[in-house]
Amino acid sequence: MPNFLSDATIRRFLRARNWSTMKATKSLKEATSWRRQYKPEKIRWESIADSENEARRAYIPDYLDKKGRMVFVTLPTIKSKSSEKDHLKYLVYNLENLLIDCADAEEDNVVWISDFKGWSISSTPFSLTRQSLHIIQQYYPGLIAVGILTNAPKIFESFWKIMKHFLEPKMDEKVKFVYNDSSESQKILGDMFDLDELEHIFGGRNTADFDINVYAERMKRRDRIRGASTEDNGEATSSRCWTKTTRNSSSV
Repeated sequence: MPNFLSDATIRRFLRARNWSTMKATKSLKEATSWRRQYKPEKIRWESIADSENEARRAYIPDYLDKKGRMVFVTLPTIKSKSSEKDHLKYLVYNLENLLIDCADAEEDNVVWISDFKGWSISSTPFSLTRQSLHIIQQYYPGLIAVGILTNAPKIFESFWKIMKHFLEPKMDEKVKFVYNDSSESQKILGDMFDLDELEHIFGGRNTADFDINVYAERMKRRDRIRGASTEDNGEATSSRCWTKTTRNSSSV
């Protein structure tokens, strides 16, 4: 808990609450209470249920956007067998890992990009989405800088209208809808990302295959940095988790 209650955390909560000491204090107390019960800092890669499939649905790539911000990728249309409880646990695990590189950031420092091509209501149940938004906004405020939703089908509009009621105004302003067949959307992505690094599913030129073994080792190293691993701490080393081959339907 001392690591969480750092000057950087306090600044992040103040920034997220528009520098209101009263609101930031209330929010920080709630987050601290939640952390004492949930113990997110103890979640390790080995404790993630169905980690191979879940990592294909949500992962932290090893590239940054053009502003040097962390990127978080989610592909909700990939079928999952995990329970709602396990979904939330994996979300928290990723948020904890994103905090490693964003602790001292002077502004919101994560770009969340999610592809909705082929989406249906079963892809993201209401209750799971609502709980996910609550965790992100209440316990990890000041982390997400931009939320990019790509290729959302027409049916998604009704779902989104309901979900917007659970979004804080500040978070709602960060959401952008983009489409691969739109030149304007492609300009937005081109301004934000190196298209040679951005995955082709988002309109980028990266057609690499996702290597779960390399990714798992990378996340285990990050666990050691966070102190969540039972192994001895060790230095992080950069490791590409992509292999240059044409993707197949089961790849990220």
